[in-house]
Amino acid sequence: MDTHGEVAGLLLAAGGGRRLGGRPKALLSHRGRPLVEHAAAALRAGGCGPVHVVLGAAAEQVRAGARLPGCDLVDNPHWADGMSTSLRAGLASLAAARPAPAAAVVTLVDQPGVGAAAVARVVAAARAGDDLLSALVSAVYGERRGHPVLIGAARWAGVAGSAAGDSGARAYLREHAGQTLLVDCADVADPADVDTPAELRLLESPRPRTEP
Repeated sequence: MDTHGEVAGLLLAAGGGRRLGGRPKALLSHRGRPLVEHAAAALRAGGCGPVHVVLGAAAEQVRAGARLPGCDLVDNPHWADGMSTSLRAGLASLAAARPAPAAAVVTLVDQPGVGAAAVARVVAAARAGDDLLSALVSAVYGERRGHPVLIGAARWAGVAGSAAGDSGARAYLREHAGQTLLVDCADVADPADVDTPAELRLLESPRPRTEP
């Protein structure tokens, strides 16, 4: 049983912000810097080793304008076909890494209220189990499941195979609901997405908590 392997971070940051007038979400300004920087930093501060960031819309601008030290940047030329393409690209990148991580924590770039505290709580719950390679852990907010989601490496192929459109890992998680450990993160994170102009106010919210 593997309970001590490395946990990677997988940040899905390819969205083009269609409902935001075509403003790529990774480049939205949050506390003076691109949103993608904060999301990647939350994964690192939450206990993830390597962090792979999947880029799509305005990828060249993100590479030029965002400071992402120590991150592996993964291009997804099919980003417009939905989140599932970014999830598959990110998992493939992680699977090809050497050494390959034992698990990955998946987060979304457009959730500024999900910070290091939620990541750390999900990672700790997975490490407390019997087998990190087969772990499946999801943050929960009240009755709503959300991110971060930790997926053991033994499950990556199954997740990639079931991902379609904008659903990401939703179908796999639904099929394996009985095997998913739910971790309450409502006291340390806010899973609200920045999808519309009205929701840009979320970028002015207080800094997410960083302690587990």
